[in-house]
Amino acid sequence: MPELPEVEVVRRGLVSWVRGRTITSVEVLDPRSVRRHALGVEDFTGNLEGATVADVVRRGKFLWMPLVEGGHGDGAAGDAPAPAVERPRVALMAHLGMSGQLLMQDRDVPDEKHLKVRFRLSPGDGKPEELRFVDQRIFGGLFVTAMVPTDDGGPGGLAESPLPLIAEEASHIARDPLDPAFSFDVFYRRLRKRKTGLKRALLDQGLVSGIGNIYADEALWSARLHYARPTDTLRRGDAERVLASARQVMLDALAAGGTSFDSLYVNVNGASGYFDRSLNAYGREGQACKRCAAAGIHAVIRREQFMNRSSHTCPVCQPRPRNGRW
Repeated sequence: MPELPEVEVVRRGLVSWVRGRTITSVEVLDPRSVRRHALGVEDFTGNLEGATVADVVRRGKFLWMPLVEGGHGDGAAGDAPAPAVERPRVALMAHLGMSGQLLMQDRDVPDEKHLKVRFRLSPGDGKPEELRFVDQRIFGGLFVTAMVPTDDGGPGGLAESPLPLIAEEASHIARDPLDPAFSFDVFYRRLRKRKTGLKRALLDQGLVSGIGNIYADEALWSARLHYARPTDTLRRGDAERVLASARQVMLDALAAGGTSFDSLYVNVNGASGYFDRSLNAYGREGQACKRCAAAGIHAVIRREQFMNRSSHTCPVCQPRPRNGRW
């Protein structure tokens, strides 16, 4: 499943290709990929054809494209940007699932084997004419959702032109560590009220969004904290350290193009990420802990069952707390 850095890689790619361009036509080749749009294929296409992509926004792992009536984008695809004359009322939301890909392609490029939805775009200074949604396993999907005001009055998410609006389907999740409007004080206050283990808290999208299993393990390893550390005993400095670690490990992953364990995950140009080569804990069961090895200490990364998934820790530099129950 793509995590925050992978979705941010896609967002950044999409911004440069689709922002300010109008959707001239929509072709749904497999209705299963728009099943989350409750009113059906015809309503899905009707909401999109003629609309202009005002921006590409991400909060946590949620990605959406706010839409305005045709011709009212910010003009990013042209030479002289012009401000939008209206605020977006709806957005095209993309859920990538296990294998969803958003690819930019020229019209003469043959269709991908698992192409599900095709969007043709207005001319964009030599940019590819089509945005294609490809999904082999069909766990992902696209749908149109309303834009609503944010509950704190801040930007809805990371965007080129932030607005105090958020896609309704993403309005229930907290801000993520890469969001400029993220508040550590709010996070820490809510964290201390929870009586749970630290990793469970990091995976709680209502507390902090965007941290998945891979980056939780990496952040905890970097912060030298065990996943079972009770949150109500966590000192402020410990919480700051693990959040700073989560932020840094995701920035490092972004610099490497994301983490790619599966050839199905690619960015809009079809390239895979390479951050899996730099992981310190996740997926390294039975291998030496790099930090301990550098200090001349023999320690091997352990893998334990956790919430129907796995946790990877070093027993030496991430000792299990005596009062850890999770």
